[in-house]
Amino acid sequence: MNEDTPAPPVDNAGSPRPPVDDGPRPRPLADDAGSVPPVDVFLPSTYARAVPYELYARLRREAPVCRIPEPAVGPWPEGPGYWAVFRHADVKHVLRTPADFSSHLGATQIRDPETPADLDFVRAMMLNTDPPGHSRLRRIVAAALTPRAVRALERTIAERAASLFAAGECDFAEVAADLPVWTLAHVMGVPGQDRRLLYDWASRVIGYQDADHAGLSTADVERLTPAGWLAAASRPEPRPGANPRSRAALRDMFGYAHALARSPMDGESVMSAMLAGGLTEAEFENMFFLFAVAGNETLRNGIPGGLLTLLQHPGEFARLRADPSLLDSAVEEMLRFWPPVMDFRRTATRDLTLGGRRVAAGEKVVVYHASANRDPAVFSDPDRFDVARTPNDHVSFGFGPHFCLGAHLARVQLRSVFRELLTWDVTLTGEPVRLTSNFQNGLKQLPVRLRRHC
Repeated sequence: MNEDTPAPPVDNAGSPRPPVDDGPRPRPLADDAGSVPPVDVFLPSTYARAVPYELYARLRREAPVCRIPEPAVGPWPEGPGYWAVFRHADVKHVLRTPADFSSHLGATQIRDPETPADLDFVRAMMLNTDPPGHSRLRRIVAAALTPRAVRALERTIAERAASLFAAGECDFAEVAADLPVWTLAHVMGVPGQDRRLLYDWASRVIGYQDADHAGLSTADVERLTPAGWLAAASRPEPRPGANPRSRAALRDMFGYAHALARSPMDGESVMSAMLAGGLTEAEFENMFFLFAVAGNETLRNGIPGGLLTLLQHPGEFARLRADPSLLDSAVEEMLRFWPPVMDFRRTATRDLTLGGRRVAAGEKVVVYHASANRDPAVFSDPDRFDVARTPNDHVSFGFGPHFCLGAHLARVQLRSVFRELLTWDVTLTGEPVRLTSNFQNGLKQLPVRLRRHC
């Protein structure tokens, strides 16, 4: 199977964009079936242009489980390659079978941790554990995110969402980032003055492949609490190619987490629940990481992605305005059409067969949620955006034991934002700018004009 001649790069709005330079491309290596592996599936620059749905569709048909190389990109070294999984059924199988596909062995990012010590540290994160250890960690924080607990927040979240918008031009990607940061700060007990630190930490960790985000520092140091000021002062100097998830790279965030947990302002927040649950120091730090980064960045990208999708499908936007009762199904369709997280990694625990391919113990297996969400075996006319689509078996929140613990809270925020947006006329005023990342489906800029809908 040979690569088709690539089309000129375009962004999700259909406008030509210059490609991001990943450096010299290596000569592709043939896999054991003699085909040429599609390296574009891995390269971060691919996603700075658009999610490669046409490539995913071809791979679902012709090579639904295939080897993908990991060439060196900028300062990041070459990796050993991995098995990519594109079909919905296979993605679900991997995600629900931790005995065969472990989150713990190599953690859950495509890129291997930089050192054995880094791997040991991130293994303490709930995301990077397998049952039964995963179940213990999940129970500790589940009480803070039950439907009942989230319902108590719904009115407050709705009021915050309604306050976000004002008539005129704005960067909606920046405006939309406020709500998940504000909500997480509320849940975690982070003082208002320090909220922007959550934004900056998420940018550094999730956006490390993007030059605009890797070194982002937007917090106003003069307005921070003493704990926030100490965190800002202890921020390590960025080192090109360094693991952004290591303990050393995030020492400012972890120092802040401990200071916050000792603060009387913490009260009955989720931070208190973590400590009362008997977490080790590494587990506590990684749990703070998971809330501050994963719970933030997913919606920071999903909200503007949902709006851009509506703007690109004006007929469906008008349909939703005419019938707001479709809001719940519309939110699910936005999540299917614009999955904030495009992929997750597992590691094979034994020699096995997946999709007709032999996978060896210890090899990486990466599931592509973005591809599974367009699988025609599950979704009729999968490239059509339909705000009334039901059922909608998307995997944007994962599947199996690692199904997103914050899914209910995320849906509440999405509904609050888009319920409010139905009262506004929204016009795209410039070119959207995508995040350079092979993990998060993100927008750095979404310039729009807002006007109250008559």
